[in-house]
Amino acid sequence: MVDAAASFDGNRVAANEAPARAPASSQGRLTAAVSDGLADYAEFCASALFAPAQSPSWVRNWAAETKADMVIATLNTDSRPALSLALEVVRTGPFRVARFAGGRHANGNFPAADPRFLPAIDGPAIRSLFSAIAKARPGIDLVSLERLLPDLDGLANPLAALPNFPSPNLALAVDLDGGFDALLARASGKRKRKKHRSQTRKFEAVGSFRRIEARSREEVDRLLDAFFDMKEVRFAKMGIANVFGDEEVRAFFRALFADALAEEKPSFLLHGLDVAGKLRAVTGASRSGKRLICEFGAIAEDDLAFTSPGDFLFFDNIQEACELGFAAYDFSVGDEPYKRLWCDIEVQHFEALAPLTLKGRVLATGLRQGARAKAFIKNNPTVWKLTKMLRRKTAGQAAPAVVEDDS
Repeated sequence: MVDAAASFDGNRVAANEAPARAPASSQGRLTAAVSDGLADYAEFCASALFAPAQSPSWVRNWAAETKADMVIATLNTDSRPALSLALEVVRTGPFRVARFAGGRHANGNFPAADPRFLPAIDGPAIRSLFSAIAKARPGIDLVSLERLLPDLDGLANPLAALPNFPSPNLALAVDLDGGFDALLARASGKRKRKKHRSQTRKFEAVGSFRRIEARSREEVDRLLDAFFDMKEVRFAKMGIANVFGDEEVRAFFRALFADALAEEKPSFLLHGLDVAGKLRAVTGASRSGKRLICEFGAIAEDDLAFTSPGDFLFFDNIQEACELGFAAYDFSVGDEPYKRLWCDIEVQHFEALAPLTLKGRVLATGLRQGARAKAFIKNNPTVWKLTKMLRRKTAGQAAPAVVEDDS
């Protein structure tokens, strides 16, 4: 849960420390204020490179809807902002952790950075930023930076300069080079087209069907309402916690996708498959340069679940991504069979932990061990299959008939 106890009064707290080996004059500056801090962050992002979960819209809406205790930490090089971390401070048992806003919902992370200054950002420079955080907010035990992209638009992630380790989960993507026909020629296209035609006939047999892109607040609410219901059923069957269950999280996604409607090229998009007046599949995506990223998806486990409506919607989504000139369709974090039907790119995210206190060192050790255990389980097909079976039994459910696991 987000710690919502801290208030934002607009006060700015700063702490500077020059790193020993920084290639340029660097200093860490910490801003602990929503009014000034998030405005400065948005201004910096206007000329910076960042991943979708580090966008000003994501950070602003997460802070507003969850009342998160936000910290904006900026690294200056030659008196100009070079890198900025928008972090939320949460309580984990006896620990306080600063992490990317959104927690588990933030994937494929890349901090807001000015590409011109990336060569000047090394490990000592970033550690000076953590020193600034420790001085201004001594109650924070650990800075936890998870699911980091190795690079974005060909530029290496500056946080790779820190000691790091692989994330437990792979991310999968599809190379769209050459267009949709070329993709199908590489990926069992004849079988995919045949299945798509068969699904079309099954949908037509029960009524009309159409693919929807949310273009109004009402459509955003309709698609998200359906998605939240689908996920609640799915997670219950799987025997795991519903990360979309909290009302504040749902309000965040409503605000995020609604705000994007005002953009000429919306940075966040919702698509749905409507069959006979009911949504049978929903996906939420983000734009990131030449990549279209599927942030989440779900299907209705009803009388048409056997038709694999999620596969049908992905077919159309990927085809449109090709038509719009995207270079890759990114399925984001998670290695699932339905993704493997399309994907030919594996992306290994990494994680960096920066303890700020002795308590933080203890927590970091536990998190590293936990990540290794998760990686072992998920990379061993037999163990992973057994783990999922035990989850379902614990939830008191029989094995689901539908094998899609839209995430």
